[in-house]
Amino acid sequence: MQPTFVLVHGAFANSFSFAPLQAELGLLGHRSVAVDLPGHGFAASYPHAYQAPQDLEGLATTPGSIKGVTLADNAAHLIGILERAKENGPVILVSHSRGGITATAAANARPDLIDRIVYVSAWCPVALDVNDYYAEPEMATVDAASLGLAVAGNPAELGLLRVNFRTADKDALAAFRAAFLADGTDEEFLTFLNTFQPDENLDFGTSADRAQAATWGRIPKTFVRLADDASMPLAMQDRLIREGDELTPDNPYDVRTLPGSHLKWLIDPAPAARVLGELSALTVRSA
Repeated sequence: MQPTFVLVHGAFANSFSFAPLQAELGLLGHRSVAVDLPGHGFAASYPHAYQAPQDLEGLATTPGSIKGVTLADNAAHLIGILERAKENGPVILVSHSRGGITATAAANARPDLIDRIVYVSAWCPVALDVNDYYAEPEMATVDAASLGLAVAGNPAELGLLRVNFRTADKDALAAFRAAFLADGTDEEFLTFLNTFQPDENLDFGTSADRAQAATWGRIPKTFVRLADDASMPLAMQDRLIREGDELTPDNPYDVRTLPGSHLKWLIDPAPAARVLGELSALTVRSA
């Protein structure tokens, strides 16, 4: 009856970012699987132009393997992993950031494979498509222009979103740090930045991929708020919680809160591992 945690990364990330959390979970006696969505991890593209010395013109035009990958591809890949994990007992699906879109799509399609779904400052669209939430007041403090300083190439021409995380542009690096790890050290920030891959797919889903009450809505769910998250402010996290509760009032979110920024919980994973351990025990009792 031991649950398996299935961990889904966010944009530009991969399974590698979960290594410290998996180590902590393992030391607490928990089983976990970190997912690489299509075009991520060892399936990612790192163009020669991305290496030092960088060729910025080449970086702006070199094709990437993630071109054409869709949210449906991500969800199908995740469902395949959930099917295998479910053979071993209960499954707790944990998503972070943009990974919440994929987790929600998988939950809409196969709620039978998930015993609890956990969003850690992750997108779970209910009332709007994800891109439309960025125009809402809760996201007003997010400086999208600064975060775009390191974008390479034209997304419409490349068929993907490419960001030069190896830039030496001080303004771009300052914007990344403020958004994702303002409470980390310089060394932690640069180390995490170098685990990111440059390419991400463009498909954020449509209204058909929003949380659906009849399927997603019957899965026990937890939202872990990150109190100091600047890239998804608390106001937006709370809005997503509120909209989810309004959609399924008989199955509201179990809400937890951790201190720290968007990435700090992955660098210092012990508090998050304890919360997940509590959810594991809760899932076993209710199974």
